[in-house]
Amino acid sequence: MDIEQKQADLIDHFVKQASAQQGSALGSIILEATSHPSLFAFSEILAVPSVAELERTENSVYLEVLRLFAHGTWSDYKGNSGRLPQLVPDQVLKLKQLTVLTLAETNKVLPYDQLMLELDVTNVRELEDFLINECMYAGIVRGKLDQLRRCFEVQFAAGRDLRPGQLGSMIQTLSNWLGTSDNLLISIQEKIKWADTMSELDKKHRKEVEDRVEEVKKSLTLKKLHTVSRPTLTSEGSRRSTLNLVE
Repeated sequence: MDIEQKQADLIDHFVKQASAQQGSALGSIILEATSHPSLFAFSEILAVPSVAELERTENSVYLEVLRLFAHGTWSDYKGNSGRLPQLVPDQVLKLKQLTVLTLAETNKVLPYDQLMLELDVTNVRELEDFLINECMYAGIVRGKLDQLRRCFEVQFAAGRDLRPGQLGSMIQTLSNWLGTSDNLLISIQEKIKWADTMSELDKKHRKEVEDRVEEVKKSLTLKKLHTVSRPTLTSEGSRRSTLNLVE
């Protein structure tokens, strides 16, 4: 089963579970979802009515945890750890994996120093082991570890849930890209038209040259034939002409 299908099945599973529970009973479901080693998308669970209803209740902390895993990073958790429950080891691992995905959204070359700071990793060996074993083997990123330049070159990274307000920005980015593509297409079409015109002119010029060459060939052939057909005097004829002149 591929990663996308597995994600879809897990999301469907947790959405059904969350839809059947309310209040504090959702805590264990959210803990299980945010700890699952193969689940990296949470917006569908956030959209479940019973989950959304946790807002401004005594159980709202579960909603905050789910939002953290949908949109946040390890640094976000550290900055708000005072009002959030302590994460279990599987949640810590998951949030650090998600942090790598967030960093890869905006930069395809991630310096080791930045990664170690964001992930609370103390040395390069530990960082590279994490990237290989917990990220690349998990299928959420692909890339190259450059020990000489001390960076991780990202070739692919799975997308995270869209943050509130991010959809409008994404639409604008795509609109700008579409406009640029249209302008590029117009430019390419103009160049093709110019190339076609030049090709026709070249064909016309070549035809004129070929016609001129044929005319020259015909002219040379006629001159050659004319030269060959002119009468020449033999020695006998020349002698007779001389005698006639003497007489």
